[in-house]
Amino acid sequence: MTSLTASQAQDIHAHADSREFLSFVLGSEHYALDIMSVKEIRGYEEVTRIANAPPFIKGVINLRGDIVPIVDLRIKFAVGEATYTEFTIVIMLNVSDRIVGIVVDGVSDVIRLTDDDIRPAPEFGVAFDHQYLIGLAPIEEHMVILVNIERLITSDELGVFDSENAEKDNQD
Repeated sequence: MTSLTASQAQDIHAHADSREFLSFVLGSEHYALDIMSVKEIRGYEEVTRIANAPPFIKGVINLRGDIVPIVDLRIKFAVGEATYTEFTIVIMLNVSDRIVGIVVDGVSDVIRLTDDDIRPAPEFGVAFDHQYLIGLAPIEEHMVILVNIERLITSDELGVFDSENAEKDNQD
């Protein structure tokens, strides 16, 4: 049986008290979401449009048998330019036992944050309503806005999923 050095034990304890976030870019702003909700990252592909859907809901795709709504956060929150090229990124998320894709300008990296690294979210000044934010984290020379992606995706504001069913699913 091997024993841990004090430094190794401290590293393990630090990791136990931290969470990992996937950082991404919308326009000129840096955002991040809990990596545990990420299913996969893929390139943008043609979608099947849904009649009368709001402009930020681009449509749906068939992802290995699942019909997945694709939401362009750049359009919804009026940040960045909504262009679709081979470099456009879609982050596939598991939210309330459903899959949804969000279109972003780019994915940066995975960051590990402790509660001490996260500052309270302001009630103004960012594209997202503060109720959808976990907080802010200074990373290198910029501020990263931490999004509560589950709360955002299941909100009535986006309307991707029926919020009553999402609440019921969360209670089960």
